[in-house]
This record gives sequence, structure tokens and C-alpha cells, in this order.
Amino acid sequence: MQRIDALNPEQTTGPSKDLFEAIQSKLGMVPNMMRTMGNSPAVLGGYLSLSESLGKSALGGKLGELIALTVANVNGCNYCNAAHSFIGEKLVGIDANTIENAKAGKGNDTKTQAALTFAQVLLAKRGSVSTEDFNAVKGAGYTDAEIAEIIGHTVLNIFTNYFNNAIEVVVDFPETALVETSTF
Repeated sequence: MQRIDALNPEQTTGPSKDLFEAIQSKLGMVPNMMRTMGNSPAVLGGYLSLSESLGKSALGGKLGELIALTVANVNGCNYCNAAHSFIGEKLVGIDANTIENAKAGKGNDTKTQAALTFAQVLLAKRGSVSTEDFNAVKGAGYTDAEIAEIIGHTVLNIFTNYFNNAIEVVVDFPETALVETSTF
């Protein structure tokens, strides 16, 4: 059972209602995570703002979804694993094999692998990566801006994973199994 109620968008007023209406018009629904974040318009607005900004990043939607899947599985977040599996397949067009590989932190090419490995290292080392870790992702061809974006995507997903795990947000996407991942 959820520890904080998910708000009903039809009964919500004020800033959260405005945010819910924007989400509804964009997605056709207001997912439980966002309905729960709506208890604090500051939290929901912050999440939406960073998510929207990263959606326009040079990394693109596909790699953003793959990072989200890797991070969700490292952090054991059922909600984000389900949400990003669905979004990755249905909205971004990622095939099932690539989604399953990303859950395990595996990319289908060397450059993607470097990004997913860097995200895992960020998690394992709590951001205190070594020069070798940094040089590995840089050496894979990522620019400074793209490395900043990999960090941004990782941090955004840590936030949503922790939010969902702490509150036990009810999954409203088709559920899919988490995979065991190794930490660095």
C-alpha cells in the first residue's frame, strides 16, 4: 500500500492541478508517480522541469531511456523499471532485447555500453568517479556536455527511484521483472 496518497487530478486544485492538466494533455494520463509527487507542487514541478530539459538533450530519448532502465534495476525500482520499459518500447521504439540488455546495464554497442557503465559507476561510487572512469566515457566519444547529461539522467532517475521505493508507489504500467545487476 502506498505510504502517501496519489492525488485525484479531477479533485485537485491550485498549482498541482495546473501541472496535472499539462501532464494529461501531453501523456493522455497522469501516472501514479506524478499524482503522488503532486502532493508537493515543488517536487512535481522540479521533476517535470528537469525531465523536460533532459528530454531536449544531445543524448536523445533512446539513450535517456536506456540509462533510466539501468538505474532502475541497480536501485531495485519496480515502478521505474515498468514505466521505462513501456515508454522505451511504445513511445521511443526500443526493441525488447535492447530493453532487457539495458536492465542489466548492457549496451548493444561500445558507445552505449560506455554510457551505461558510467551510470553504474556513478551509482556505485556515489558520484566520486575516478579519472579512469571519466576518461573511459570520454574515450568512448562523449563530449563534456553529453557526460554532464549522462550524470543528469542518472541523478533524475535516482530521484524517481528513491521517491517510488520510499513511498511504495503503485505501479500503473505493465509490470516487468527487475534483473540482478552487478555493482562496480
